[in-house]
Amino acid sequence: MDNQGPKDLPQHHEVEENSENEEEDEPKVCQVCGDRATGYHFNAMTCEGCKGFFRRAMKRPVNFSCPFRGVCIITKNNRRQCQACRLQKCRSIGMLKELIMSDEELGQRRRLLERRRKRAEPVILSTQQEAVIQELLNAQKKTFDISFVHFTHFRPIDRTLAPMQQYRQTCQETTTNTWPSDIQEASLPCSSSSSPCSSSSQEVKPEDSCGKDRAFTTLPHIADLSTYMIQQIISFAKMLSSFNSVFRRELSIEDQISLLKGATFELCQIRFNMLFNESSGMWECGPLTYCMDDAARDRPGVTDSKTIDQLQEMLALTLKTYIESKRTSPKKHLLYPKIMGCLTEMRSMNEEYTKQVLQIQDIQPEVPPLMLEVFSKIT
Repeated sequence: MDNQGPKDLPQHHEVEENSENEEEDEPKVCQVCGDRATGYHFNAMTCEGCKGFFRRAMKRPVNFSCPFRGVCIITKNNRRQCQACRLQKCRSIGMLKELIMSDEELGQRRRLLERRRKRAEPVILSTQQEAVIQELLNAQKKTFDISFVHFTHFRPIDRTLAPMQQYRQTCQETTTNTWPSDIQEASLPCSSSSSPCSSSSQEVKPEDSCGKDRAFTTLPHIADLSTYMIQQIISFAKMLSSFNSVFRRELSIEDQISLLKGATFELCQIRFNMLFNESSGMWECGPLTYCMDDAARDRPGVTDSKTIDQLQEMLALTLKTYIESKRTSPKKHLLYPKIMGCLTEMRSMNEEYTKQVLQIQDIQPEVPPLMLEVFSKIT
């Protein structure tokens, strides 16, 4: 006897076929027991109960025997009383074993239906994710001088004469702050307007160069620009609750420094490229413009990779959810992997840029101390 009543419940993931010739409103009857049919299952119109019975019987074949000489009339009320006659009726109406899906196929179909269901549902950011995004936006607005109105003390990029030797001596006299101090209070070396290495964007005249016969190159200006942007990145990190609470409680100061050192260049690249005008091919930083010619696993030195991985995973998931919930473009599903690919490329650029900065320092030691500290090799 088939006493397994619960298994007669609807099996929603079996193969079903719908008749195109039948009217929508026409009642469907199970050809096995006469109960209300739900569609074509395994090549025959059946109810969910008989569909499930046939599937189970074929998956674990046993020799059923009829206690009533094999002439039972199967109905909705007695269909569980004789498995042999019920199975025979299933076969006689054309139900086929070959159409039964394997457990693996059923699993794949369930996952496919689940993915379709999730895509149909609107993607909504959680309260925590909304808070993270708002915090990042606020920190970005407060620490990114997008018009560069505060970038005033720098050596100009034009190639005129200037007191390079005097600048070098001043910077050598500047005490190099350690990273923990810079995290607490980031400040530009030579930030005072009275400093010999300070300069406005006005052209430096030969008579103002103290007679030094040395021409400006782009390196001093780019060094000042990079130092200025590094300052803002440090300020950005200080405004994030995850950096100030989670990191300071669970991570050592060495890990904090390693993360800042590793991410600074990439964040500078992202911010700087936000100012790129594709039409003109120029980086437009307020009154300043620049052209093309101007210019691992976890971070090296990091020890607590587990905590950092968890935070990175949370941010990556928040970014993915943000794209899915806020973007409407048909190709929005391509945006997240493109961003991840860009981050991978910038990691390689970071390593190459670090090598170049250190090589430049060996040739022309005018690189500011803060830049050297950022791009120094971690031992």
